[in-house]
Order: sequence, then structure tokens, then C-alpha cells
Amino acid sequence: MYAYRASHGPVDLAFTDRFGGVSATPYDELNLGLNTADDPVAVATNLRRLLADFAPDLDPAAGLVDMDQVHGSEVTEVDGGVSGMARRHTCDGLVTDTADLVLLVRVADCVPVLLADPARGLVGAVHAGRPGLATGVVPRAVAALRRRGGEELLAWLGPHVCGACYEVPVAMQAAVVARVPAAASTTSWGTPALDIGAGVRAQLEELGVTVHDVARCTRESADLYSHRRDGERAGRLAGLVRLHKEGP
Repeated sequence: MYAYRASHGPVDLAFTDRFGGVSATPYDELNLGLNTADDPVAVATNLRRLLADFAPDLDPAAGLVDMDQVHGSEVTEVDGGVSGMARRHTCDGLVTDTADLVLLVRVADCVPVLLADPARGLVGAVHAGRPGLATGVVPRAVAALRRRGGEELLAWLGPHVCGACYEVPVAMQAAVVARVPAAASTTSWGTPALDIGAGVRAQLEELGVTVHDVARCTRESADLYSHRRDGERAGRLAGLVRLHKEGP
């Protein structure tokens, strides 16, 4: 169920793999995608299973906040009062200082970024693809956490397509690299590429954020979903982060 899972003080976080769900081939098993051709009942079951394992003490009908991701740079600041199976925002970043909300980001090659300041009770989740990297969605999420008092920020970069596998046209590479030089890359077969993970890491480190890179390449890892590898047959994995309430 998890490619990575950890806790840091009051913060729990995880990135999923493709195991432990009910989706049939080609999405087998733990597809969490909103816009795939998978059976919506199966996807909803997968989400319930994930939340029951990740946050078994929370009511999934009141504890999940996720996104209708649009490859933009909008960051939504979330404050309590969540109702329904999922309160969904059209954006590519979420931040909160409200305890016992699970923030969720979905990807199939883009970079899922989880953010936290455990000492000050702040968390965030960001979807960083090529457009989001170029327009600064991750720095905007960091800025939102700073406004809420975040100082010693930590970031986790989850599974995404690596720079040796993400081939792009020369003009596209040049446009992104002009804004984020660290994203320049070359594929393993010698063509122009982008390393979105390296670009995100550079943005975070420039802002003084401590980065934990726990990624593997989605295209190269059969236990992870990859749109680059599988096209429309690809499911979606997720990054999740939650802040616990203080005290018993």
C-alpha cells in the first residue's frame, strides 16, 4: 500500500504504491485517480481502504481534503469544518494548521510534495508537474506556510518520473530551464529532458526548506503508476499528510 511512510512528531505522511486495492487490470490495484476509466466504485473503495489504514481513528467522511488538480500554481489554505467524503478544491496545493485533516495529492509522474513544520503544527501537500514547477506552485505553498508561522519547514519528494526518462521537445526544455535551471536534464537515450524533481528540490532549498527525497522513478518502477509508461491505462498514486491534535 505504501512506497514510503513515516511520522515526525505530530505529523504522519505517506506515498502510496499500487498494491492493496480492488481495481481490476489495467489499474490493479490501488488506483486513486479521479479521471481515469477505472470503475468509480473501485476507486472509492480504494480511497476508503487507504484512509482506514493511514488514519484509522478519523471518520473519512469528515477528515479528507483533496484537489481537482489543474497544473496551475493556486494554493488553498484550509481551515477546519470539512464535511462529505472529500472536500475538494480546484488548485495544486493545500496547506493547513488544522489538526486531524488528511491532505491528499494525486500523481502518475508529476512530483508529489509533502510539507510540514511539526513544531508549529503546519502541513501541506502539493502537485508539482512541469507547468507547476515553472509557475512556482511549490514556492507559493512554502510562502503560505511561512505566513502561518512556519520556520523550520521540512519537505518530502515522493515518486515521480526521473530526469533520465522525461523526454521533452527542445523548446519546452528551454522554456522551463530559463525559469528553473536545475531542471535541465538529458534522457538515458541522449535526448532533451526535464528533471522536475531536481527543479523542485532546488526551489525548496533556495527557500531554506530541508528536503527528504524518498522518490523512485515512476516510469521505471512497475509497482508505481506512470502515465509516461502506460498512457491512459495508468492509475494514480497519492501523497498524504496529517497533523495530529496535541495532547491525549
